[in-house]
Amino acid sequence: MIKIIIIDDEPLARSIVKEYLEVQNDIEILQECNDGFEGVKAIMQHQPDLVFLDIQMPKINGFEMLELLENQPAVIFTTAFDEYAIKAFDAHAIDYLLKPFSKERFETALQKWKDQRSNIESKNKTKAFLETTVKQPEEQLRVVVKTGSKIRIIPVHEIIFIEADDDYVRIHTADGSFLKKKTMQYFEEVLNPTEFVRVHRSYIVSIPQITRIETSEKDTHEAVLKNSQRIPLSKTGYPKLKAVLGL
Repeated sequence: MIKIIIIDDEPLARSIVKEYLEVQNDIEILQECNDGFEGVKAIMQHQPDLVFLDIQMPKINGFEMLELLENQPAVIFTTAFDEYAIKAFDAHAIDYLLKPFSKERFETALQKWKDQRSNIESKNKTKAFLETTVKQPEEQLRVVVKTGSKIRIIPVHEIIFIEADDDYVRIHTADGSFLKKKTMQYFEEVLNPTEFVRVHRSYIVSIPQITRIETSEKDTHEAVLKNSQRIPLSKTGYPKLKAVLGL
């Protein structure tokens, strides 16, 4: 049996997916979820074969939900995205259903997944898609992280600096630091360049948090933050920071 989870904040949308799945004799619907918080818990608990996932949901969107999972499941996205955003799905051969979708279109997407489910490459599509996909507007204003069983939404104005940490980044705030499985390049591209600057290959700093620049040993430089943290400035980061600060 193919184990499936449906995640959508619209009850009608969930009921349509359920209805279309009823004729499939090899399908078992494990759970329905109406937001990303429930979705994360359900996926971790049940380890489904396939997830039907809405993108535009309250609390956290579908992309943010998937990023909280250590291992992303196979996904067929259900979305009301415009044509421009749909190009991102097509470019990565990611299955999607553009609302409102017909039963025939639904069955085509499901059969396509069934045909490819044993393909190792197909299992990496979701991960690759998340790393390069079009960013949603809310992702410029917040960062969603998972600590233990809790999900935390960090407004970007609370970020003091971001630090590279192996395959993760560590996001530092006044309330502590939080790991996120994203790259420094991702945050460099997403965060507002008038508010954040990458001053080193391992550091992105909130500009309002900088109090001064000091010269350290061997003519290197450091940014001193309001919390007294010292951030090293690279040879390329130092002039970049000076330019942002108008120095």
